[in-house]
Amino acid sequence: MLLAATRRYSTIAQRSISFSLIYMVMNIGYVAAGYIFDYVRQLNFHVSLFGFEPSSYQQLFVVSLAFEIVLFPVIYFLRRDPNKPTTGEPHRAAPRFWGRIEQTVRQSAIDTAQLFRRLVSQSGFYRLLVFFLFIGFLKAIFLQMDYVFPKFGIRELGFNAPVGKLSAINAIVIILLVPIVGALTQKFAAYRMVVVGGVICAAGVFIMALPTEWFVPAASSVIGQWLGHGYLGLHGSIHPYYIMAALYLIVFSVGEAFYSPRVYEYAAAIAPKGQEASYGSLAYLPFLVGKILVGAGGWLLAAFVPEHGPRRPGTMWLIFALAASVAPVGLIVFRRYIRVPEAGRQD
Repeated sequence: MLLAATRRYSTIAQRSISFSLIYMVMNIGYVAAGYIFDYVRQLNFHVSLFGFEPSSYQQLFVVSLAFEIVLFPVIYFLRRDPNKPTTGEPHRAAPRFWGRIEQTVRQSAIDTAQLFRRLVSQSGFYRLLVFFLFIGFLKAIFLQMDYVFPKFGIRELGFNAPVGKLSAINAIVIILLVPIVGALTQKFAAYRMVVVGGVICAAGVFIMALPTEWFVPAASSVIGQWLGHGYLGLHGSIHPYYIMAALYLIVFSVGEAFYSPRVYEYAAAIAPKGQEASYGSLAYLPFLVGKILVGAGGWLLAAFVPEHGPRRPGTMWLIFALAASVAPVGLIVFRRYIRVPEAGRQD
């Protein structure tokens, strides 16, 4: 609904920057999450609730639950004005509670079936599905920051490694860069910006596949010392993976600033009038594809970065980098078949 409203109530000139601002606000939450992740783990808080002693990770779920509970009053005040006139007879007695639920479910099922039937009859729908299939490979790299990167960091850098602060570099760069990129590239077609961003993202992942020895001088440099001791709060020598991860996240974030907000815009821009919400909801399909793909990340982690035994993290990251490359390559090769004209765009 947020994407549909942004498409509906923004002009063509405003559209790119509008979607960029939405994406920027989302990443403020990612920054907070990274800091909270490190803080709760390093707090090492011990509490007993009727004999139950939650671990640090269970405490993180409790913190997450608390944030979700806080959202309830926000949702309540965002509801439709109860004093606004509605269709139907105003003085008619309201049906029983369960009757209303049954009526809502039945009507929703009918509306969903009709909507899906309209969608599958449009050629743009299938092109969009293929487009999102390729974007899913980029989202898999984004999602591995949640599913694979923390465990990789803990095993390679130590249990108390500040992987939350490290991954927050991505969100910080996005917050600073997305509005600027959105403003400077708003005249360009969303599809083209997605391709450009995809190429940059894939290139960034290859940094993690390089030999760590190449980054030892950088770890000893002024910038490396500031990153490790100043930003991350480390003590002693700085592992090259901290430098590599920071560079990877910065480059990847630059690419993400180009492509990710424009994915949402592209779905909304090609939507037929009145179907903005339907096409906007499809913009989340890459997350589904990405989660299916990143499911293999656990096997890669166990195979190349096991808890015990020899490790080959470079091989794991090379596989991730090659997977990310599928997106820009596919979007370029199959461009003439899957690209759909965007409303208000000629390029």
